[in-house]
Amino acid sequence: MFDALSDKLTATAKKLRGYGKIREANIEEALRDVRLSLLEADVHFRVVKEFTDAVKQRALGQEVLESVSPSQQFIKIVHDQLVEILGGENTELDLKARPPVPIMMVGLQGSGKTTTSGKLALLLKSQRKRPFLVPADLQRPAAIEQLKTLGRQIDVPVYPTEAGDKPVKVVKKALKEAELNGYDVVIFDTAGRLAIDEKLMKELASIKEEVDPVEILFVADAMTGQDAVKTAEAFNRELEFTGVVLTKMEGDARGGAALSIKHITGKPIKFAGMGEKLTDLQPFHPDRVASRMLDMGDIVSLVERAQEVVDVGQAEDMVQKFRTNTFTLDDFLQQLQMMKKLGSLEGILKMIPGTKNLIKGGADLAQAESELRKTEAIIRSMTRAERRDPLILNGSRRKRIAKGSGTEVADVNRLMKNYQEMKKMMSRMQKMGMSGLMKNLMRGGKLPPM
Repeated sequence: MFDALSDKLTATAKKLRGYGKIREANIEEALRDVRLSLLEADVHFRVVKEFTDAVKQRALGQEVLESVSPSQQFIKIVHDQLVEILGGENTELDLKARPPVPIMMVGLQGSGKTTTSGKLALLLKSQRKRPFLVPADLQRPAAIEQLKTLGRQIDVPVYPTEAGDKPVKVVKKALKEAELNGYDVVIFDTAGRLAIDEKLMKELASIKEEVDPVEILFVADAMTGQDAVKTAEAFNRELEFTGVVLTKMEGDARGGAALSIKHITGKPIKFAGMGEKLTDLQPFHPDRVASRMLDMGDIVSLVERAQEVVDVGQAEDMVQKFRTNTFTLDDFLQQLQMMKKLGSLEGILKMIPGTKNLIKGGADLAQAESELRKTEAIIRSMTRAERRDPLILNGSRRKRIAKGSGTEVADVNRLMKNYQEMKKMMSRMQKMGMSGLMKNLMRGGKLPPM
């Protein structure tokens, strides 16, 4: 998401290179480009005007610091204003009330309410909460079964709603059951329609009155742009929701909903759905989103994701093996598995500053992913003894491994060559030491070949 907008914003900033000071004459063209970029991204026209006016006011007459170029300073101003429009800071769920805390999920049909309910339950479960899912969409029997299926997948209890029940009676009984069983949070997956209608709003208002929710989360499809904003305004008028969940943020949405919805409704974006997996629901951090948009990376999110999926003891053990040059193919396989948990190569690269050009400049990430899968298959086709001591791999063993992994002998040979080169590199680095390595680099030397 935001790729097209991000490209245009960074290209606009480059036009300011060479100026000693940001003046009205040289910023007007840049602001015009920013304005067009935002409108093309389907950002609400009122938000665009207020955004560009604020950027202009901040930028005009600012002296450019000696260590910073005008383009860098302009990017910083745009970044700060994007953060402000997106909400300023992450807003967490209010779970301080006496349990069970009721949460209503509302939105149009097809926005992803049911799946998001399951994702939220899993996220709360990972935070040591005891969530309880309640199918309250009696219009679609399929939605009831879908939520029950999701509950089984994530091992979260689901209220046994039956088609034909009355929504208000369901939520009332479900809330009592949650109290009796000591659940911390109750998530009500309510009904939606293809469009807003009076009957839907009356039903949702009745549920709200019955359960008195601490949180009402409006679930919006980020792909629908300004339509999501209009729908959000209507839901907010009737229900006064407390926050927004934007789904399908990983797609090719232009970004208009994310950049408009907080500013128009005044309600924070609390979560973003970043994929189809049930683990792909993330707290929404405006500063991190703005940084990604401007190719400044998001190292904090990358580190947080690594902390979630990487075993600390295993990682420390791996570092020690690197230091002592005792790294085996078994260890390499563990590294591959850890990296897969972090997500796709493209997703990881997007969190590292300045990698956009690498991604767009011809880096064949699909091919790289394919090579990693091939490498994993080759290592898995080896015996434990072969992984620990690849020197025993003679011709017949390599043929057997290639056949077992569905690859060619040349692929096995290439992996072994790369592994031996890596061992040599670690040996040289160990002898040189960190200080020696740094001195070598400062004298214009290079890292040992990988």
